[in-house]
Order: sequence, then C-alpha cells, then structure tokens
Amino acid sequence: MDIDDDVLLAVKEIALANGLTAGKVLSGLARKGLQPSRRTAKVRNGVPVIAARPGDPPLTMEMVNDVRDGE
Repeated sequence: MDIDDDVLLAVKEIALANGLTAGKVLSGLARKGLQPSRRTAKVRNGVPVIAARPGDPPLTMEMVNDVRDGE
C-alpha cells in the first residue's frame, strides 16, 4: 500500500492524540469516506442550496457582486 507522506503524518497525529493505532484511524477515516452522504441538498431553480452555518451573516447581492467583480 502506498500512502502519501502528508496523509500518513496526519493519521499518525490523530492516532497519537486519541490513543489509537494509525491503522485504526486510517480504517475509520476510510469507512467514513466510503459512506454515502446523509445530506440531501435542497435545490432551488436548478441550483443546489448550501445551508448557512449558525452565526454566519446573511449573504447579500452586494457581497456576491463584489466577489464577481473582483473587489
């Protein structure tokens, strides 16, 4: 098995912090990644709607326009 160095380092750090082996951490992450998404995205006008996180400010058209215009 060939695991990229940065991934292996992250797995080892998680393992150390949680008192687990790297193999257990990697297996858990792989299982989690292989599970189907539990969320079903809402769609409005054919576009997926992303839910805001609690406490995030509302997105305004001015903010959208600023990003679009590169400001």
